[in-house]
Amino acid sequence: MGKKVLIIGAGGVGNVVAKKCAMNPDVFSEVVLASRTKSKCDAIAEECAKIGLPIPVQTAQVDADNVPELVALINEVKPWMIINVALPYQDLTIMDACLETGVHYMDTANYEPKDVAKFEYSWQWAYKERFEQAGLMALLGCGFDPGVTQVYTAYANKHHFDEMHYLDIIDCNAGDHGKAFATNFNPEINIREITQNGRYWENGEWVEIPPMSIHKAIDYPGIGPKESYVLYHEELESLVKNFPTIKRARFWMTFGQQYLTHLNVLQNVGMTSIEPIKFKGIDIVPLEFLKAVLPEPGTLGENYTGETSIGCQIKGIKDGKDRTYYVWNNCKHQDCWSEVQAQGVSYTTGVPAMLGAMMMITGEWFKPGVWNCEEMNPDPFMAMLNVHGLPWNELVDVALPHEY
Repeated sequence: MGKKVLIIGAGGVGNVVAKKCAMNPDVFSEVVLASRTKSKCDAIAEECAKIGLPIPVQTAQVDADNVPELVALINEVKPWMIINVALPYQDLTIMDACLETGVHYMDTANYEPKDVAKFEYSWQWAYKERFEQAGLMALLGCGFDPGVTQVYTAYANKHHFDEMHYLDIIDCNAGDHGKAFATNFNPEINIREITQNGRYWENGEWVEIPPMSIHKAIDYPGIGPKESYVLYHEELESLVKNFPTIKRARFWMTFGQQYLTHLNVLQNVGMTSIEPIKFKGIDIVPLEFLKAVLPEPGTLGENYTGETSIGCQIKGIKDGKDRTYYVWNNCKHQDCWSEVQAQGVSYTTGVPAMLGAMMMITGEWFKPGVWNCEEMNPDPFMAMLNVHGLPWNELVDVALPHEY
């Protein structure tokens, strides 16, 4: 029997999650979509009705920074779980509300404080005992990266390696949205992420590097060589904890030269700062103002062309011999628009969020506590990726383009 879910967040990813949940009545009995701006939820609900999805999407208004408001809404809606696709700043308030109301929790990005450009799992991992004692489950970071990349790694560890030694997560967006400068997900979060120092794991410690200082061309399937840059990404923190044989773990992402040129100019004039400044007697945060004037990511989909390619390249040992493994998905922006009126970056995050909820509801991934995706059995999730729009490919014992 299906379960009722409350989705919090009505941006590009929330649009995908709501529609994909509404397509699967055997798992999701009711879908409620809530946001600070209810009109965004209403617009998504109207689209769901227009395209004839089997579950009508209900809507509500909530300020996800406010625990009493969240508690009141949860008590009114009475969902089985919350799918949090709001801002990472709001993870802890939503987790607090879930504990107060006895509701399960899932998100797609780890917590970061609003006033510091820093993200790590420590704040959410600290909830583990409280969720266990309450008999509740919290699943962290179930998008694509983080999320699917961790499931890929767990699948590789289970089926292809005795020990994994080197992990490179590679993320390419070779799409074209026709804008001079725009981000594919929340501009505030995106720019905070890529302007801080990079980090990667090597020989038992974190190596910190200046932003975008390590880069090279990587050949992506069906796309070709694209200049890729080492960033710090949150899934590295949990992967090296849960797979301690890993000697080095890095995360690479592509950026076009036009994007980097715009970003450098914006940094140089202070528009990416998160420190408040006075403007006509009012405190404003430059990055928040920049977010307000940039295109909303959810509006980029209709004319988006090209595709994404995201995967894991791993080297290690199997049966005493060296082994390499590459697993990836390519996703066309045009296909995503045709199905759910979204661009590919929203789609590749939203589909895994729906699947994480599906895994919890069906019991394939259910145990009280706070968990990362790689701590679950990867097999049922990998099977559902092929069914719900993100089919994967794999190559075993091929040359990988990274020095070891």
